[in-house]
Amino acid sequence: MERRTIGAAALEVGAVGLGCMPMSWAYSASRQRGEESVRAVHRALDEGSTLLDTADMYGPFTNELLVGRVLRERRPDAFVSTKVGLLVGDQHIVANGRPGYVRRACDASLRRLQTDVIDLYQLHRADPEVPVEETWGALAELVQAGKVRALGLSAMGARTGRRSQARLYDATIRQLERVQQVFPVSAVQAELSVWSTEALESLLPWCSARGVGFLAAMPLGNGFLTGTLTPGGGFEPEDIRARHPRFTAEMMAANQPIVAGLRRVAARLGPEVTTAQVALAWVLAQGRHVVPVPGAKRERWVAQNARAAELRLSAADLTEVAELPRAQGSWD
Repeated sequence: MERRTIGAAALEVGAVGLGCMPMSWAYSASRQRGEESVRAVHRALDEGSTLLDTADMYGPFTNELLVGRVLRERRPDAFVSTKVGLLVGDQHIVANGRPGYVRRACDASLRRLQTDVIDLYQLHRADPEVPVEETWGALAELVQAGKVRALGLSAMGARTGRRSQARLYDATIRQLERVQQVFPVSAVQAELSVWSTEALESLLPWCSARGVGFLAAMPLGNGFLTGTLTPGGGFEPEDIRARHPRFTAEMMAANQPIVAGLRRVAARLGPEVTTAQVALAWVLAQGRHVVPVPGAKRERWVAQNARAAELRLSAADLTEVAELPRAQGSWD
C-alpha cells in the first residue's frame, strides 16, 4: 500500500487508516463482537492499514483493550493513535485537561494497549477550565519521557462550539496556533468526506501550509456514503445515527443523489469498485498529508477500504464528485 507521512515528526503510515470506535462504541451494540473485531484489526494490518485510531473514552476503555490484544502480537506492524481529555459519565461526557490527569491517563492507555509508547497521542477536547497551553505542556512532557512519539489535536467537537458568522474551524485554528507555541502539532483529526467538506475551507490549508498531517474522520459519512443503508431502515437506540439529523428517513432519501453519483463513478472505474472506495479515493485526493480513517468492524469492509488507496480518480472524476448536490440536513 502507498505510504504517507504524518507531520514534522515524519511518522509513516499506510494511506488508509482504521477507526476502531465502531467496534465497541457509538454504533449498533448487537453487531459488536470482540473476536470478529480482533480479526478485523489483524486484517487491516495485513492490508497495510497501519494506523489504528482509538481513544480511552470509547467503551469507555474497552476499545483500547481490544486494540491491545492485537498489539501484543503485532506491535511493530502498527501505528498507534489514541486520545485523551474526555471522561464518560452515565449520561454525559466532560472534558478534563488537567496535567495530572493527562499523565495518569497516558499510563493507563499504555497498559491497556500493551505497549510502551503511543505513536500519536491526541487531545480529544480542550478543557474550558484549563488553559490549553497547560494541557499541551503536559502532553509534551510525555513525548520527552519517551511515552509518546508525537502529538495531535482532535477537532471533532468543532460543530458544538460554532458561532454565527464564523467559519466552522476558526476556533480550532486559534487553538492550534496557541499550542504550536508550546510543542509541535503533528496531526489534526477532523471530519472530511464528500458530504462534509467544511475542512477544505480553512483547516486543511492550515495543515498543508505547516506540514501537519490531517486524519480525515468519518470519510464514509457514518456509513451513508457506502450506499448500503436503506432510508427508513432505522437504527438501534444507542447508535449515534438514531439522533443524527442527516439520518432521518426523509434526509436519507433526499441525499440519495450523492450516493448515486458516487455509484456512477465507481461503475465507470470497474466492476469491482465500490461507492465506498470512490468516497475514500476522493478524500485521499485532497492532499498527500491526508489519511482517511474510516470506521469498520468486519474484515470484509476493512479490506475493501484499504484497497481504495489503489484507485486514482481522474480530473473528470473529481469534477463530477465536486458537482454532486450538497448534503441536506444540518448538524448545527
